[in-house]
Amino acid sequence: MTQVNVFSGLPSHAAETNGVLSVHSSPDADAALDADARLQLLDTPEEWAAFSFSSQSEPDRWTSSVVFEGMHCAACAITLEDALRTVPGVQSAQISGASHRGQIVWSAELTRPSEWMRAVDRYGYKAVPANDAHAHAMRRDEARRMVWRWSVSAMCMMQVMMYATPAYLSDPGDIAPESMHLLRWASWVLSLPVIFFSCAPFLRYAWRDLRERKISMDLPVALGMVVTFVVSTLGTFEPLGLFGAEVFFDSFTMFVFFLLTGRWLELRMRDRTAGALEAVLNRLPESVRKLQPDGCWVLMSVRRLQVGDVIEVLPGEAFAADGLVLSGQAQVDEALLTGESRPLARQAGDRVIAGSHNLSGILQIQIEQIGASTRYAQIVSLMESAAVSKPAMALLVDRWAKPFLMGVMLAALGSAIYWWPTDPAHAVMVAVAVLIVTCPCALSLATPAAMLATAGALARSGVLVRRLSALQNLAGIDTVIFDKTGTLTRDAFEVVRIHTREGVGQARALDLAGTLARHSLHPVSRALWSKARRQAQAESRLPALEALSAHELIEQAGQGVQGALKCPGQDGMLFRLGSAAFCAAPPLASHHLQVSLADASGWMASFELAEEIRPEAARVVRQLKQLGLRLKVLSGDGQAAVTQVAHAVGISEAQGCCSPQYKLQALQALQAQGHKVAMVGDGLNDGPVLAGADVSFALGQAVPLAQSKSDFVLMSGQLDVLVSTVQRSRQTLRIVRQNLWWSAIYNAACVPLAVVGWLPAWAAGLGMALSSLGVVLNALRLSKALPEVLTTPDAAHPST
Repeated sequence: MTQVNVFSGLPSHAAETNGVLSVHSSPDADAALDADARLQLLDTPEEWAAFSFSSQSEPDRWTSSVVFEGMHCAACAITLEDALRTVPGVQSAQISGASHRGQIVWSAELTRPSEWMRAVDRYGYKAVPANDAHAHAMRRDEARRMVWRWSVSAMCMMQVMMYATPAYLSDPGDIAPESMHLLRWASWVLSLPVIFFSCAPFLRYAWRDLRERKISMDLPVALGMVVTFVVSTLGTFEPLGLFGAEVFFDSFTMFVFFLLTGRWLELRMRDRTAGALEAVLNRLPESVRKLQPDGCWVLMSVRRLQVGDVIEVLPGEAFAADGLVLSGQAQVDEALLTGESRPLARQAGDRVIAGSHNLSGILQIQIEQIGASTRYAQIVSLMESAAVSKPAMALLVDRWAKPFLMGVMLAALGSAIYWWPTDPAHAVMVAVAVLIVTCPCALSLATPAAMLATAGALARSGVLVRRLSALQNLAGIDTVIFDKTGTLTRDAFEVVRIHTREGVGQARALDLAGTLARHSLHPVSRALWSKARRQAQAESRLPALEALSAHELIEQAGQGVQGALKCPGQDGMLFRLGSAAFCAAPPLASHHLQVSLADASGWMASFELAEEIRPEAARVVRQLKQLGLRLKVLSGDGQAAVTQVAHAVGISEAQGCCSPQYKLQALQALQAQGHKVAMVGDGLNDGPVLAGADVSFALGQAVPLAQSKSDFVLMSGQLDVLVSTVQRSRQTLRIVRQNLWWSAIYNAACVPLAVVGWLPAWAAGLGMALSSLGVVLNALRLSKALPEVLTTPDAAHPST
């Protein structure tokens, strides 16, 4: 990958000259820029990296992440996708109606961002780069306008209801016709702000649909509003006319108020359910303080940073890149990036990662990785793909959204025709009630709202969801296959036994071996040095160990390392550390890994090292069994080692000496028998089997995230969240089914009531708002923190 959208745009009040930011004028200065000029700026190839990425194999094929303004439903997403696909050079478009985010794949040889962004402008939507500062301002403005429209409808509704109350409570003849006519005129005046201001978005989008010969969920709602207002207006101006018997301003203002209430609460809750996703996607600062050659600190855009630059990070700020701490001490929050919930101490010599937060202290950081090479960039790439992915259930609803809306229009027309001979005014209001009550907002939100809420909760627990459809698949698995090395065991080794020749103490041998191993990055060397240091510290010999030094080190690939070891004031002696052949060591009858130490006299000591089993592995295995899952181990290591680890964690089925191809064949054999299989691996050599499994998990610390073939990435590298993820997927599927059933029951119950004329327009608006609100509230339960442990075996059979 060359670059991902990890850099947010400049703040509206900042100008950039040669990469240095200078703050001037007001925060609204940027808003004065012409919209077309803003789009033209995005056509500069240097700007694409701010919200797009391309692959090295196809440098002209770009994938852009954008946020859309004006979306309300699944039909909006379908309309946008259709509009984008008509632009020459746009290869694919995937847009989520729940998150309002999209990914557009386009060819730089055939089109530019401004061209496909103008294509959506024509339909009344606006596309903004996902991490642009304007995108956040746009969302705030949208919420503010929604509150104003809701407030106006609320105040006008209350006044109109006051004027309508006498007509409901009085008997015929109690109120003079002139007074009744005056109340109608007052209600009409108060309804004007509602129709022209509060209803403006619905009317604008409905007109767009008619102009472009498209259909969305705003069209039937807008038709209901306009028809109700027009019929009531005719009744006001012509009391003796066809529609003069009754006016419906109270119903009109009430259902507008209820509809806007539902939309506003839905907007707030949607933002909350996607809160964890947004928290990860927008963690980088917009600018940083960079150290200049003259020793001065200058405020600079993060897009101008380069490897080797030195920046200053204050308490409360996020790190803009991966780097090395040069000076300072601080506590760092890496929870959303690694799953580590506790603050971590960082000081000179430690490394920090982009996107994590400095909680205390001032740190000077030398940048080592920027852009796509940072861990944060890879996380962003995964999460943006997940935010626009569509589960199978959501795709089915999307496919039927437009035909359903056409059916709604025909049902309303049929109801009006049926009732017209009896009472034209009543016929019109029946049609309005049918238009409003059958709007499938709840149905379109049922699946994506639940899936996004779960994805947000998982993200807060250190689990990244690459595809939302995997949550549906995970709920149906019955078998879990584990890799051994790096999955059930840690990458590190543990010294379990030491053999020495006569006259050589184990502590002395371990000190010498650890000192040689200290200068090697091999996992075995790290295990020896760690063991030597811990033992010396426990025996109060740490100063003596650290006084040992190695010189003239030579490392021979596949053999070991040799060098001169000496203490202060003593001449160095030559030692070798490595394989039995390299050190002329006697063979040991053990299935553990053997490392030997030799001096000028020959073999001196041998160390047996075992893989360290993850402390949580046995507990996770036990909990997965309680969930009713069958467990297996497939590993490329020897059968004896695999069997030992499998039995230690409680898995009876274990197969060693497995090549990646054999693992894939074993997986496919299980699938051929009808099993739904999840694969858990470290990703080092498990690519084929991870890609072939029904659901796959990879430990985030093992490989670059962007190259992972998995559906879920365990950022913390811990297996504990595996059980919670399975439990949450089952709960998610239950709530999705509840939402779908609720939507179906709501329509089945309310549509007949509306058709027969028993459901007034205001009640239809209330029902529509409550149905969407109920779906979102039900999904909001999934945004809670994940359960830590399984407590009862009853969870093995979740009810539906």
